[in-house]
Amino acid sequence: MIEKAFEELQIKDDFMFSVIMRNPKFCKPFLERILGIKISHIEYPKSQKTIDVSADAKSVRLDIYVEEGKETVYNIEMQTTENRNIPKRTRYYQGMIDLNILEKGDNYKDLKRSFIIFICTFDLFGEGRHIYTFENRCIQNSNLGLGDDTTKIILNTKGTMDDVTPEMKRLLDFIDGKEPRDDFTRELDEAVRSVRENEKWRLDYMTLQMNYQEKYEQGVEQEKRQSALRMIEVGKLSLEEIALYSGLALEQVIELKNKLQPV
Repeated sequence: MIEKAFEELQIKDDFMFSVIMRNPKFCKPFLERILGIKISHIEYPKSQKTIDVSADAKSVRLDIYVEEGKETVYNIEMQTTENRNIPKRTRYYQGMIDLNILEKGDNYKDLKRSFIIFICTFDLFGEGRHIYTFENRCIQNSNLGLGDDTTKIILNTKGTMDDVTPEMKRLLDFIDGKEPRDDFTRELDEAVRSVRENEKWRLDYMTLQMNYQEKYEQGVEQEKRQSALRMIEVGKLSLEEIALYSGLALEQVIELKNKLQPV
């Protein structure tokens, strides 16, 4: 479903974020601000990678999946919807990343250090923090880390605490829709404007939205058919009533009944 016109896309929109972050010029300093470290360089296995464990397994689409010198894996994802189970999603993503590495023949001892970063335009935990960082630690001794080299970071653009650097605060404010206030956020703002003027990206966006719309409509139609089949099996309603309640045309209900109960 098309939720926003291409000209209205902001950096917090998934498509725009993915396009801009596939450029190391923006992705590298973006990660450096979040992590407070210097990154040598980054490599992209794919600009927007889908990890599939098997043909019938649920796939994970990572907004941005990059590697730093083939030693560290970063998954960065923008989240603007609160009704998604983000903690469990981070767990699932971690498993998929690790399985993808091991499937290539690596030993588990060679698993790379990984950061799963969710940038939220809402406060998931309600504490007013701009950043929530999670690592596996011993419950009995919080100073004792497990040492599995996994970190999960939940960012909050609506934070109220004085808990991040001014540079980080300006970046989160920009993502939240405020005006750019330093060189880097101005560069990001210019990049957003440049993407909006790019006809190739416009076409890609419209194609993507058409695919989403098609999948949505297929899902709705499938649900209508399943609903009608259940009512047919119960056998207490007329075909006209089933058509009314399911949203299908009467001809479709008759076709389903004939397939289910051939004459």
